[in-house]
Amino acid sequence: MTGKRENVLIEALPYIRDFHDSVMVIKVGGHAMVNPSVMNDIMQDVVLLRFVGIHPVIVHGGGPEITEKMERMGKKPEFVGGLRITDDETMEIARMVLVGNINTKIVSLIGKHGGKGVGLSGKDGKMIMARKKPTQRIMIEDVEHDVDLGWVGETEIINPELINIVTANDYIPVISPIAMDAEGNALNINADTVAGDLADALHAKKLILMTDVPGVLRDQSDRSSRISRIRVDEVESLIEEGIISGGMIPKMRSAGASVLGGVERVHIIDGSVSHSVLLELFTDQGIGTMVYQDTE
Repeated sequence: MTGKRENVLIEALPYIRDFHDSVMVIKVGGHAMVNPSVMNDIMQDVVLLRFVGIHPVIVHGGGPEITEKMERMGKKPEFVGGLRITDDETMEIARMVLVGNINTKIVSLIGKHGGKGVGLSGKDGKMIMARKKPTQRIMIEDVEHDVDLGWVGETEIINPELINIVTANDYIPVISPIAMDAEGNALNINADTVAGDLADALHAKKLILMTDVPGVLRDQSDRSSRISRIRVDEVESLIEEGIISGGMIPKMRSAGASVLGGVERVHIIDGSVSHSVLLELFTDQGIGTMVYQDTE
């Protein structure tokens, strides 16, 4: 129909104007990462953001790929509260998959679409200094157990200097969520948490977290039960109700912390939807769950 194409551009204009020269942290993860077509579309979106004056910063996960690699090596993945138990062998697998495989593929896709990607990990330039997570107490058959997560970290210090240098020179940083402790040990940090911490440190306008579902669902078996807007003060109650569960718990806690830390909006979107980043940012109707702070 006549007018449709130009209407799309006109609808996008106020968003492009509002977002110009801002930083946006985009966490790429989930099963979309193992679909070459979807990943190609995501990186095409990212390059477009750069060309319209936005500074995208990519943080990537790799959970499904790490799990697949572990299983091929005869190792059973274990999780506590959505976090992977990471012993020495698992840490080596995570570094190999995240830094050696996924990161380089994303940089190549950015280059394919005319952008300039730079692969980094949290260890580079002491970007992410972390400490080992303490022992976690969980209930198993009504009995409390203490579980050591191994080489799983939590952020202590974010040094954004290297990212600022990279983005100021029109490069797109692609960051693996491997941090370093004071002794130089590598620590695996949940990629959603890293994205949130970086968004705070960079004073990002938006944080976009990609997942495998349309957002937070009231009914996990019904994709149409998406909650489109969640106030930051509602997150913990939704966790207690069990509506937010599993791997969505660290994702939503990261989102909430980022909003309280100054990020304007956090968006949880389905990364498997073609061009989901553009649909979320440049259209009036969102496609995911937005976490915000009620300032009125």
